[in-house]
Amino acid sequence: MCVGIVTFGIAWVINTAIRVRGGYPLENSWGKSVYPSKDNETIERLKLASQENAQLRAELGSVKDRLANVERIVTDSGYHLTHEIEALRSADMKTGEKEGQYQ
Repeated sequence: MCVGIVTFGIAWVINTAIRVRGGYPLENSWGKSVYPSKDNETIERLKLASQENAQLRAELGSVKDRLANVERIVTDSGYHLTHEIEALRSADMKTGEKEGQYQ
């Protein structure tokens, strides 16, 4: 019984901390919303977080574009043909070296 009460209390504290960090409204004992105070530090942190979010979204967009280009190059039939030709050339060079060693 006591373990359940302690577990419930810990879960309530963690839930409240997550809600405060996320900016969600809290509720008092009557179910009325209680908003955390917004001081200058909180406002500045929100501005910095939104700027960082915008930068990361732009960077993610450029990475997606680069990945699409790489996928296009790799799936291009000319790339496969060139790769196969180079593999045959390297196999011929290795065979030629072995033949030259035995003569």
